[in-house]
Amino acid sequence: MQPLKLHTSKTLDIYSALTETELELPYVSEGISAGFPSPALDFVDISIDLNRHLIKHPSATFYGRVKGLSLKNAGIDDGDLLVIDRSLEPKNGKIAVCFIDGEFTAKRIKKTANELWLMPENEAFQPIKIEEGNTLIIWGIVTHVIKSV
Repeated sequence: MQPLKLHTSKTLDIYSALTETELELPYVSEGISAGFPSPALDFVDISIDLNRHLIKHPSATFYGRVKGLSLKNAGIDDGDLLVIDRSLEPKNGKIAVCFIDGEFTAKRIKKTANELWLMPENEAFQPIKIEEGNTLIIWGIVTHVIKSV
């Protein structure tokens, strides 16, 4: 079963999270050597289910496919998959998926005494100051990034 695409925009595609299935994958708990391979890897019998590992609140979790490079200095690149938890409280410094003036975007939250900013992690993009006339919904908090290599 494919995840349901809920929204598409120029910066983010949002999908439902399918948490009803389990997929046990081999897991190397000792870490993986970047040098010589370990003979112990032939005897791996531990597994991990990524749904249970990455998703803490299944009914409030969604995926987002990043379009663009505004978060590249945070290690989030075009095409990466975000795990988004809508049940988490927005906090200063967290990366959030925001719905601002009719568009989704992913940015870091910066809260000062009197101001709220959505901050890119790329000097080629401008911060977004939230003004009185803006419509802003902090839709969810990014908990994990899944990268393609």
